[in-house]
Amino acid sequence: MAGRAITITSGKGGVGKTTVTANLAVALALLGQRVAAIDTDIGLRNLDIIMGMESRIIYDIVDVVEGQCHLLQALIRDKRLPNLHLLPAAQTSDKTAITREDMIAICQELKADNDFILIDSPAGIELGFQNALAGADEVIIVTTPEVSAVRSADRIIGLIEMNGKGPGRLIINRIKPAMVKRGDMLDTYDVIEFLAIELLGVIPEDEAVIVAANKGIPLAFEQSTLASQAFHNIARRVLGETVPFMPILEERGGLLNRLRSLFRF
Repeated sequence: MAGRAITITSGKGGVGKTTVTANLAVALALLGQRVAAIDTDIGLRNLDIIMGMESRIIYDIVDVVEGQCHLLQALIRDKRLPNLHLLPAAQTSDKTAITREDMIAICQELKADNDFILIDSPAGIELGFQNALAGADEVIIVTTPEVSAVRSADRIIGLIEMNGKGPGRLIINRIKPAMVKRGDMLDTYDVIEFLAIELLGVIPEDEAVIVAANKGIPLAFEQSTLASQAFHNIARRVLGETVPFMPILEERGGLLNRLRSLFRF
């Protein structure tokens, strides 16, 4: 059975999309899945650092496209999980080095030997986003519960649907129950109501995520915090399991009216 290619995107930068990609890849691999993660952020790669593989890069995705190496030569195997690989992005400034056709071909080849291909999309809606979307069978949209991030996610959902890849599923990252309670942050229900796509997971704010990323050891390698447990629950939902959402304390916030005025309807 061919693998599933899932693009993880956001629209707005800085919402934790690459961190979600790394942790979801680890969580799926720990569940026995064969996973290949692709960094498509040409010129601004970060997935290698968060996964702790930056010192082992010899070839990258542009080398593959230009015929400087075979795809298997560019894949980096995780020393902790032999069923997890990374195809790093290039540091070149030429954003046109990869085409939609290149991404489709790479994903098709990886599907033969992997259960999941996780494509970390660059922020924005330009060429990099279009390339990341080209080879996808499914799309996950990551947002934080901030008005600007949710509006960007709404725009991305529209573009995904225009490209026939919709409707996508949603991850809400960095929820802060205390701010929601004060009415200073959108709550989960508001975000779901406005974006109107399936919720895949909610990840609470956790400093341990930053510490783990800085160490190159994704938090999903352990399950001692709410955030790490959230990543594992998301992985199980991706596999089709019915997993209850964690009871993260929330009360309805007070930003609903401002959000309503900014949306596509």
